Amino acid sequence: MNGRPPAPPEVAPAAPGCVAGAVHSWDTSVGVDGPGTRFVVFLAGCPLRCRYCHSPDTWYGRSGRRRTVDEMVTLATRYRRFIQVAGGGVTVSGGEPLLQPAFTGELLRRCHDLGLHTALDTSGFLGVRADDALLDATDLVLLDVKAGNPQTYRRVTGTGRLAPTLRFAQRLADRGTPMWIRYVLVPGLTDAVDEVERVADIAAGLATVQRVEVLPFHRLGAHKYAELGLTFPLADTEPPDADLLARVRGQFTARGLTVT
Repeated sequence: MNGRPPAPPEVAPAAPGCVAGAVHSWDTSVGVDGPGTRFVVFLAGCPLRCRYCHSPDTWYGRSGRRRTVDEMVTLATRYRRFIQVAGGGVTVSGGEPLLQPAFTGELLRRCHDLGLHTALDTSGFLGVRADDALLDATDLVLLDVKAGNPQTYRRVTGTGRLAPTLRFAQRLADRGTPMWIRYVLVPGLTDAVDEVERVADIAAGLATVQRVEVLPFHRLGAHKYAELGLTFPLADTEPPDADLLARVRGQFTARGLTVT
């Protein structure tokens, strides 16, 4: 990798005044993509190749279909009453949504203007692409901090660097944007005591972190690798046991962080 962010996925031009993007899929969820019941839009394309990724089918822009912001807002509006009563909102996820910043920003803005709670689920690797208007329309950032050591980050993602995520996290804190930090716990990859200590220190140093989600590694996406003819790098890795989960969550809790 040459260190420069990759180009956005190519999408056919939309009608004048209508922003279009490569959308992989959408769905509703409860409790896993932000607070309450969420309408979640998954965008296609991601510059990272995380060893534990459970959605390899979202890696490339070509795996998405061209959709306009108007279309996605219309779909979200169908669930508006339901998600508002359930204390939820709209989450833009991926893939990596900041690979398509114009589409992501416009979708967040339109939903925000409708009075819907908005969340951005991102690795932060392309945080420099999020302008202030996009973040002004974002009520919550779900930020994946994949490692605290640059070398570990490289081992986890295959293609990324830790520094852009840290710069983005500090920018969010400085501007007062609420964050939920996400950390995927993988035995033998991200479970070392000193590794977790680094991530816990990072989270504790960010004033707007509301909670930390320690996410146990799982192999639920293994069948997607098989369907795509890809090798799942962690096919032989077991999920963390209860003792390991308790230890890691305790390392975050020890810094006064709220942990789930």
